[in-house]
Parts: sequence; C-alpha cells; structure tokens
Amino acid sequence: MTAAQEIPAPEPVLHEDRLDYTPTARSVSLCRRRAARLVTEWGQPDRADETALLVSELATNALLHGCMRGRLFRVRLTLTRTALRIEVSDPRGERLPGLREVGSDDCYGRGLLVVARLADRWGVEPRTVGKTVFAELTVD
Repeated sequence: MTAAQEIPAPEPVLHEDRLDYTPTARSVSLCRRRAARLVTEWGQPDRADETALLVSELATNALLHGCMRGRLFRVRLTLTRTALRIEVSDPRGERLPGLREVGSDDCYGRGLLVVARLADRWGVEPRTVGKTVFAELTVD
C-alpha cells in the first residue's frame, strides 16, 4: 500500500459515554435527558436538542424493533474535534432498519426519516450479536 492509499487514522475521542438500558419506555426518556446534558457539558450546547431527538428516535426504534426479553440496549456518545456520534445498539441483528414511505394517516414509521433529516450521516453496523444504528452530527 502506498502512502496515497493509506487510510487516515481515526480522530481522537475527546469525550465518550456509554450506558446500557432496560428495554422500557422510561429508558428512552432517561437516555434522551442524559445525552442532552452530556453534550452540553462537553461544550456543544447548540447540539443538545438535536442530540436528544436523535437519541430518542434511535432508542425508540431499538425498543420497538430490536430488543429481546432480558436483553439490554446500549447508548454510546462520542465527541471528536469534528463530529458527535450517537450509537444505539440492540441484540436483534436480523432486524435492520430502513427508510420507508409513510402515509399521512400513519401514526408510526417516521423515526428514521427524522434521523436522516437531522444527521449529517447515519447508518447501521453489524455486531457479533445484534446491530448498532448510528447518527453523526458535524461540530465546530
């Protein structure tokens, strides 16, 4: 591999938080509030509301579509010099999320549309057990 083909090293992580939650509706509000508070403490108060909404949408999806009885879901936040990354991991790797069309009368199904609109980048990464759905916000 020549120098021009080398993959750049990942940016150093300035702040990181990771916490496992029980798959309950209460956990979604807990992780949403925690994420907003941490992002503010990490010097990114202008990203707190977006972060809270992204965490809420991803955690709700994990709760509704990715959790299994007796298994936790994990929320991980990392901040580098240029990006805030929000990850939610759950044990159901066979249930991959995707954007879908929703009708005006549909009560559900808009979560990933919100994520796609807010995030600068989002996606799904497989894990040995389960999957991680992530969203990234560019920071200054």
